[in-house]
Amino acid sequence: MPTFEEARRIILDRVAPLGVERVSILDALGRVIADDVTAPWDMPLCDNSAMDGFAVRAADCVSLPATLKVTGYIPAGGEVTGPVIRGCAIRIMTGAPVPPGCDAVVPIEETDDNGDSVTLKEPVKPRQHIRFRGEDVATGALIIPAGTLIRPPEISMLASFGKAIVPVYRKARVAILSTGDELIELGEPPVPGKIVNSNTLSLAAAVRECGAEPVSLGIARDDRDSHREKMIEGLKADAFITSAGVSAGDRDLVRDVLAELGVEQVFWRVDIKPGGPTAFAMFGEKPVFSLPGNPVSTMITFEEFARPAILKMMGHRRVLKPFVKAFLKEDAKKKPGKVNFLRVRIEVENGRYTASTSGDQNTGILRTMIRANGLAVLPRDATFVAAGTEVDVHLVGSDVEMLEG
Repeated sequence: MPTFEEARRIILDRVAPLGVERVSILDALGRVIADDVTAPWDMPLCDNSAMDGFAVRAADCVSLPATLKVTGYIPAGGEVTGPVIRGCAIRIMTGAPVPPGCDAVVPIEETDDNGDSVTLKEPVKPRQHIRFRGEDVATGALIIPAGTLIRPPEISMLASFGKAIVPVYRKARVAILSTGDELIELGEPPVPGKIVNSNTLSLAAAVRECGAEPVSLGIARDDRDSHREKMIEGLKADAFITSAGVSAGDRDLVRDVLAELGVEQVFWRVDIKPGGPTAFAMFGEKPVFSLPGNPVSTMITFEEFARPAILKMMGHRRVLKPFVKAFLKEDAKKKPGKVNFLRVRIEVENGRYTASTSGDQNTGILRTMIRANGLAVLPRDATFVAAGTEVDVHLVGSDVEMLEG
């Protein structure tokens, strides 16, 4: 049985990025760029004004106030019609190309504009308020390296260089299958002994949150034919996730049927709580995750094992959510031999992170996952972690939620 760290390392060593596709620039948002992008031209393409004002020669503005004759006008998008000559200025707008002879731009608010002449009231420094050719990016410079997550700033840069089509790693298609005779689908009337199939929906939401495409296969009933039929479909996807049926009961058929279909089990059981019965397997180059059926365990094991693998398949370099150090606000007891994930609420108090339990840690208490924005990682051999102890916390909530307090 691997340790938590070993299990995650084994999984990440086994998966590889998917193929590359070319998509329109806006569809590339949230994807990972597959190739280096270099600048085909300088940016800016020419020296231009950073302000609305006047193009001048700094040497004409040494003695203040200085009054200069206005000899022209260059709007944004306009063309230069002549140089700045001694004792003169040219009215210029932001983004307009600076004319020959100009070595400074004076903002309009620092002048008295008299129409045919302008009086300068502030000292003028050479090169002020001019954006020079190639100042931002020079031709041939690497602007976005392969492996970069494309955000709005990357979209802006790509658009600035005319990149309408972008090479990105393909989205992973992730098949999801829940198992068990006790399950009913959303919308069916609840009856004693039956449980709504929430796992398929929570897993689909988690897959979509990763940027991947969930493929719901519904429910496999507790017989081999039902499992086999659904799993054959699941193994056509890029990755396959099952929930429940992974322990050692007489109706826990998942691992056996997967083996019959040629799936190679890599490990079964991990030294964690909750989520110990988790299994990981490979079908050729496709990862197969068999997660426990308890909704809390399902979500935690997806977060710790499946999510990083799916991100790596889509070209992400940073696949693990960050850990922070936080001080426990309550004592925590546990049995030795397993890493425990304690559902906690992270807040900031007096400039430091604190972690308070989100409620009853029984895996049947789903509302603790709603209240939690972190998982405190309690060490394998610990039996008692006192309040005030600093522990590692794996963040699972948004940064905004985390910083409230």
